[in-house]
Amino acid sequence: MASIIILCFTFIIIFSLISGNLSQSPTYMAFVVNATELPPEESFDYIIVGGGTAGCPLAATLSANYRVLLLERGGVPIENPSVMTEEGFTTTLRQIDSHHSPAEAFTSDDGVPNARGRVLGGSSAINAGFYSRADDEFYSRSGIDWDLDLIEQSYQWIENLIVFQPELQPWQLAFRDGLLQSGVRPFNGYTLQHSYGTKIGGSTFNSSGHRFSAADLLNEAIETNIKVAVYATVERILFSGSENPNSMKNAIGVVVRDTEGGYHYATVRNGGEVIISAGAIGSPHLLLLSGIGQWSYLSGWGIPVVLHSPFVGQFLYDNPRNGISFLSPTLLHHSLIQVVGITDSGAYLEASSSVRPYHSPVHRSHRRSHSSTMYFSVASIMEKIIGPLSAGSLRLASTDIVTNPVVRFNYFSNPVDLKRCVNGTRKIGELLGSRAMAGFRFWNRHHRSAFRFLGVRLPANQSSDEAMGEFCRRTVNTIWHYHGGCLVGAVVDADLKVMGVGSLRVIDGSTFTISPGTNPQATVLMLGRHMGLKILRERLQMTSA
Repeated sequence: MASIIILCFTFIIIFSLISGNLSQSPTYMAFVVNATELPPEESFDYIIVGGGTAGCPLAATLSANYRVLLLERGGVPIENPSVMTEEGFTTTLRQIDSHHSPAEAFTSDDGVPNARGRVLGGSSAINAGFYSRADDEFYSRSGIDWDLDLIEQSYQWIENLIVFQPELQPWQLAFRDGLLQSGVRPFNGYTLQHSYGTKIGGSTFNSSGHRFSAADLLNEAIETNIKVAVYATVERILFSGSENPNSMKNAIGVVVRDTEGGYHYATVRNGGEVIISAGAIGSPHLLLLSGIGQWSYLSGWGIPVVLHSPFVGQFLYDNPRNGISFLSPTLLHHSLIQVVGITDSGAYLEASSSVRPYHSPVHRSHRRSHSSTMYFSVASIMEKIIGPLSAGSLRLASTDIVTNPVVRFNYFSNPVDLKRCVNGTRKIGELLGSRAMAGFRFWNRHHRSAFRFLGVRLPANQSSDEAMGEFCRRTVNTIWHYHGGCLVGAVVDADLKVMGVGSLRVIDGSTFTISPGTNPQATVLMLGRHMGLKILRERLQMTSA
């Protein structure tokens, strides 16, 4: 029986890989070039730095009427098979190198390992694929000048192209039932809206486990109006203006370095802009190295100051993740986030399951010439707090853009965040006691059932705030939802224009004060499309005037 299970599981993996390899290259590859192919100088209406979750829909939208250059420091997702499949999620985060891996590892000063997207599509090409719109409160609190009609249009545009309804397998079904039995009600079914209770969200993986990302939105671009350069590292932004520090300077272009050490200069035409969409780590990092930041701090690094903007790199946030994992008595399907519990106590609950191989030890006298691979399943339940309120910062580690900056998030420095984590982890304990979780316990010889936990388990006394708080601090991890560093009202205005200079915007999650909804992917994708449509409308109005 075990050999049949192994054979079937192997066939599924092989079939999924073959299916992925047989799929045709996306149409956007027609206008993708390696940065080594860029001319020494070239001009565009819009230069977008960062081909990620916001940058790709933004570039595709602006190409409707204008000539656009999209610059991405990584490669294309189809070059890496693990990126393109749901089963490859963990592999992508583990197969890290210093230069070109789709995920770039870094560890915050808090001691928590983390990762950045370094591939066309950005973090949308390496994440767990969950898609859920922002909560209504986010829009009013963000400080961004939203157009409500464009918000809805932008969401629908994205959802029609790259969002799918997931097919729940046994673990996700059990998790759904456990949430409801532990009081996370009502059940809202499949919905992309943010609603209290338990819901099934959207996914950027289709029914075959094939990933769609922000990069696929480039298929909607006007081919003759766009160029996408990969392996293109933007070293700094170029500015015009007099030497008078009191005069307004304008962004006029960027300096690009390719993988062979060659330099290229891209400039913007009259009326155009440089737009930074490099994410919560990349955007403030590039601003600092381009001379926009706290005056004395930049001077100490020997960086010529373009603009004194003291809050660049400040108010950086990351939503902490805490949870537990345990062995399953039966082999489960691989699943990423599909169901979420939106509680009224400041925490969201999510779950995943994985299938892992191990090699059975065989007695020497019975050793075979080939090893037999067996598999086991691990189920995980995690909670993420809303907000958060605890703020950190980013500072330079070098004047070389390829060196990751030093980041500190200060997890749980605000006691409200810790209280929310206690609420969330306590709800996990309630969920484990639900009827839906009974089938994931093992029976021992004393006829008692228990979970077989991997790693740290919840405290025995879950009524103790002190014990649960210590669990939160000891097991803190990231869910990769970091944001901030270029906040609205501090670095950019309500139209996401960098205050104090001209022709420069930041359009990505670095402008957010809080993480939108359960997962930010949907909102950041929408932001790119929404701002692109707004810019097109503004240019049309200027032309008409």
